[in-house]
Amino acid sequence: MRRVLVTGGAGFVGRHAVAALIAHGFEVHAVGRRAPPGVHAFHPADLLDASQRRAAVRAAGASHLLHLAWVTEPGRYWHAPDNLDWTAASLELVRTFRETGGRRAVVAGTCAEYDWTALAPVSQRAATSERLDETAPCRPATLYGATKDGLRRILASYAATAGLSLSWGRLFYLYGPGETPGRLVGDAVRALLTGQRLATSEGRQRRDFLHVADAGAAFAALLTSGVEGPVNLGAGQAVPVRTILTRIGALTGRPDLIDFGARPLAEAEPACIEADIRRLTDAVGFSPRYGLEVGLAETVAAWRAALSNAASGP
Repeated sequence: MRRVLVTGGAGFVGRHAVAALIAHGFEVHAVGRRAPPGVHAFHPADLLDASQRRAAVRAAGASHLLHLAWVTEPGRYWHAPDNLDWTAASLELVRTFRETGGRRAVVAGTCAEYDWTALAPVSQRAATSERLDETAPCRPATLYGATKDGLRRILASYAATAGLSLSWGRLFYLYGPGETPGRLVGDAVRALLTGQRLATSEGRQRRDFLHVADAGAAFAALLTSGVEGPVNLGAGQAVPVRTILTRIGALTGRPDLIDFGARPLAEAEPACIEADIRRLTDAVGFSPRYGLEVGLAETVAAWRAALSNAASGP
């Protein structure tokens, strides 16, 4: 049985990746502060502590690595100095993994690595779709995007000389049950289900949203495939934010609480951020399972149940 070491396995994407890896027949070892459900072994460690990190990697003795852990606090991670800490830790993590016999690694990247300034701004509402493929230029506008892009470049060079098979999964926008506060879909669902007004932009900007279960499954498929280099992980179809929020309003029964246009949107905001997923579908052999209608319905149902359970108490 192939053994994989997963970082961030207890997180939003990680929980789904762990389940998908088990379905692929992997013996899953997790490292971090919290043990994901269902793993075969857990190695408790602070990944930013070098000695704990090295000990966990050596104890796992894995042939495969899926590295998802990073600073992810919404609203903070874009410019958090922690991005620098995670870059250094990730470099040493992958090196230790390779030097202890690891053969194949997949690391989580982001669509924020791309040059969004090259995309038509939202002020040009008639702009056509500009799908981003993996050859599009990278020119990150945030510390988060810059550290991810820098990490990819360094690891790609290291992998080429160290005999490591390396792939880089560039995540686009995510949604699904269990989102932490500060993310669009989860915040909208919670607000409307609890009777709060939702102030938002006009919602004309189009974004590529992928269900979190599909994101986890895509990472598992990418790890198994052997495909190297960057691979976009998205739905492959951008939709207006207004469409998403309108649907959430219908599903919650509170469309009257959505205040479109109450928040301004910067004129330079890209009109469309959409993934070209041909490499994911053709080379990796993975296609997203969730359509937006089904995914949003499931998400609203999950939040409705969670809020009901919280209200009823123990």
